[in-house]
Amino acid sequence: MKRLVMIVTVLLTAVFTSAQGRFENYPLPQNPDTLRILAVGNSFSDDGTEYLPALLGGAGIHNVIVGRLYIGGCSLERHCKEYADNTPNYVYYKSTENRWITVSKNATFLDGLKDEPWDIITIQEVSNYSGTYPNYKEWTPKLISIIRKEALNPRATIAWHMTWAYASNSSHVAFPLYDRDQDKMYNAILNCVENASKDFNVPVVIPSGLAIQNARETRLNNDDRVNPEYTVVYQLTRDGFHLSRQYGRYIAACTWFETLIRPVLGKSVKGNPYLLEDTEFTIDKKDSRLCQKIAIKAVSSYYKK
Repeated sequence: MKRLVMIVTVLLTAVFTSAQGRFENYPLPQNPDTLRILAVGNSFSDDGTEYLPALLGGAGIHNVIVGRLYIGGCSLERHCKEYADNTPNYVYYKSTENRWITVSKNATFLDGLKDEPWDIITIQEVSNYSGTYPNYKEWTPKLISIIRKEALNPRATIAWHMTWAYASNSSHVAFPLYDRDQDKMYNAILNCVENASKDFNVPVVIPSGLAIQNARETRLNNDDRVNPEYTVVYQLTRDGFHLSRQYGRYIAACTWFETLIRPVLGKSVKGNPYLLEDTEFTIDKKDSRLCQKIAIKAVSSYYKK
């Protein structure tokens, strides 16, 4: 009975809100004593945020808490169903001192959402459906309703993480949905995110997909140094869809930094000295500057449209 009431509440809230127009959202906070960011997502949010705490440390920023609430391949729909069922299927990572720790490998949706009064909560669609708007249209309002109902901070900014298109040679099972055409998939993602941003009042968009697509036009595209464990590296991915652990993840983390940290704390990723020292990979200063430039340009160009 409790589960049924929860499901009905979420559905009615979504219907009511849609009928009234766009969801209420709130601007990014300005210079808070502590900034709290939660990524509700899947492996693509892991890719996007993996190096964010280290970049924060490189910038001398020590007042940002970052959380990742993660299920591999988790869609907007599944997040809603995980909440309704209250099942402990999430891995919950957290950074409080600019390094990730695993809080729980058996967390529920609410374990992560209610752990902190998050200032920014990011959502995203699973890569399979990242360019399929009916999925956004059906499940985005339901997930936003859940977040608005349950978040400890009623004025949290809900932001969108725009993910990236697959590599041109990707063997991902969903690539045929886009005729195995990277440009077609990228443009579909871009259109879906822009429509969702307008339809559901989510103006803050982290344009990782744009940054990665732009980076594919540079010398970084096929120059990653291969970890023997991952022998396929192509177009800034390590397997055709997950980002490479060197340039791909670095570019995405710079994009997160420039989108969320710069407008809130006033510090750009430009000139950040972090060079993957705490990983098995390396990146020199010249390449790190290029990655940072790509991220800065992607954020600037996205918001100029």
